[in-house]
Amino acid sequence: MLTKRIIPCLDIKMGKVVKGINFVNLKEVGDPVEIAEYYNKEGADEIVFLDITATSDGRDTMIDVVRKTAEKVFIPLTVGGGIRNIDDFKKILRAGADKISVNSAAIRNPNLIYDAADKFGSQCVVLAIDAKKNEDSESWNVYINGGRIDTGLDAVEWAKKAKSLGAGEILLTSMDADGTKQGYDIDLTNAISKEVNIPVIASGGCGSLKDFYDVFKYSGADAALAASLFHYGELSIKQVKEYLKDRDIGVRL
Repeated sequence: MLTKRIIPCLDIKMGKVVKGINFVNLKEVGDPVEIAEYYNKEGADEIVFLDITATSDGRDTMIDVVRKTAEKVFIPLTVGGGIRNIDDFKKILRAGADKISVNSAAIRNPNLIYDAADKFGSQCVVLAIDAKKNEDSESWNVYINGGRIDTGLDAVEWAKKAKSLGAGEILLTSMDADGTKQGYDIDLTNAISKEVNIPVIASGGCGSLKDFYDVFKYSGADAALAASLFHYGELSIKQVKEYLKDRDIGVRL
């Protein structure tokens, strides 16, 4: 049985880790290299860095952060935010990232997924989907630009297309649940995971040990991502994994 992964996410703004609620009200948390090193020792299965203000200066800062982090941690590192083209893929992978997460750029140019998978392998290509439920409907739309623009794309159909183009994994964030600590969006996670036979990382809304259990027990999620819960010490990765193991959810201890 494949073990479920626990993944801390670090939103990075100009070289510092920040965290907000529903994609706004950002608060600075700390140094990303030190935090990543701490999570590596804590037993995280992977780490995700999201560069949320990827201006050209931010991109240069991020590459430096990735390089320094790759020297200190020995678990997979995924980097996203502001990735526009194959050259951005190449620079960040060269700096030490294992996977690249794309969102807006893949919607504007879906062939970026195909080209990146062809050049670097599907295992390097993570499609990030920020999804919000449509009112009076059992469907979700894809949003871009930090959740500010509704693309009109159906999240499930977009996930299927991205998989067919070569995406190796989906990082699925529920905008409705993000930062609320009311639990992962099980319905959304199931809707996507049932339609694609690639790993799906559930993101947005985790607030308790039970929320981790629920997303693995009741959805097809392969991994669960959290941020503020870990950053502010409300739970440790070790606590989460021991809780899951005691309830027969396979994890790497």
